[in-house]
Amino acid sequence: MSRRPLSSNRLEIGSATSIGKLRTNNEDAYLAADSLFAVADGMGGHAAGEIASTLAISTLKSAREDLTDPANLKRLVMQANLTVLDAPRQGIGRAGMGTTLTAAVIDNDRLLIAQIGDSRAYLLHENKLRRVTRDHSYIQELLNSGEITEAESRDHPRRGVITRVLGFESDTQPDLYELRLEVGDRLLLCSDGLHGMIEDDEIALAMTEPRTAQQCADALVRAANNAGGQDNTTVVVVDICSIPPPARRLPFRRSLRSGILGFLLAFSILTGSVFGGVWLYASHAAYVITEDGQIVIYRGLVGDVFGLKLQWQHEVTDIKASSLESPLPERLRNGIQLGSLDEAEDLIEQYRQQIDEPKGQQKGLSAPHIEEQYQ
Repeated sequence: MSRRPLSSNRLEIGSATSIGKLRTNNEDAYLAADSLFAVADGMGGHAAGEIASTLAISTLKSAREDLTDPANLKRLVMQANLTVLDAPRQGIGRAGMGTTLTAAVIDNDRLLIAQIGDSRAYLLHENKLRRVTRDHSYIQELLNSGEITEAESRDHPRRGVITRVLGFESDTQPDLYELRLEVGDRLLLCSDGLHGMIEDDEIALAMTEPRTAQQCADALVRAANNAGGQDNTTVVVVDICSIPPPARRLPFRRSLRSGILGFLLAFSILTGSVFGGVWLYASHAAYVITEDGQIVIYRGLVGDVFGLKLQWQHEVTDIKASSLESPLPERLRNGIQLGSLDEAEDLIEQYRQQIDEPKGQQKGLSAPHIEEQYQ
């Protein structure tokens, strides 16, 4: 079965990759074809990283299923993980190799993204740059918990620690994101060779310049190399030039009953897609917040969404916010959003350890992490 065309959008696509100024080989790989886009950043030493990233991209290229279905895209990324994991047993590459993977599917006004690792997706909308994905990294966990700021993360000694990649565990699953697109939007996928060398403000500046998608891709890679080029850098830039109009409505002379049914169907699809997606995310997400001096875990999202409160109290912990070191008490007043209850419970356990540790003792996360390996 051949895969159906994903979209009839008119897209302008640019892509660029560079070995950088310090590396001797390029472990990045990318895909930009038929409304399917991806960036993979390999690791594991000379040659092995290249093999891991190439295997991941090849798995995407060979797909035959309908990737506009999030479940199919998720399964495909999980298959890529098993392919990388199994390759050394077949004499391909070597044990310990791995790769990040961030893949995007454009389907009319839908943008679907699957992500593992710290290769990122950004969306420029009305000249404002939004980081869509959240890194699977030690640094991101510190940011989530409020232990460091964005500025402090730039020079942190453990910036290279990645917590989820393809090729290390058989049950690795991607994070999924779904957004709505408009004409004029610009999508960016990139390896950490870009965002590790220049900050988001500089990326936004390059993205908003009146350039073609290819000129933008070239400018971003050039900026990373001018800033030091300490890693391979790969970017894919996609401009949304047109979006097909919705299906033509029935003529007005059709029966009133048919018109009402059509309206109700369209309304249910629209509201279902928006609120259903938000509800699904909220049902899996969690956050921690201070209430009456105690730290409380909630399932759901901090604040209101379209005027609705999508939050359910899960646990009132025995931890007082005042027992934590600054700036955590201040940040907990507004709530710290997390991806799941497991993450929230892990964070609470870290707070307990912080309280129990002697003053001045170095704190850290107890979860295992993966160090990038280079030769």
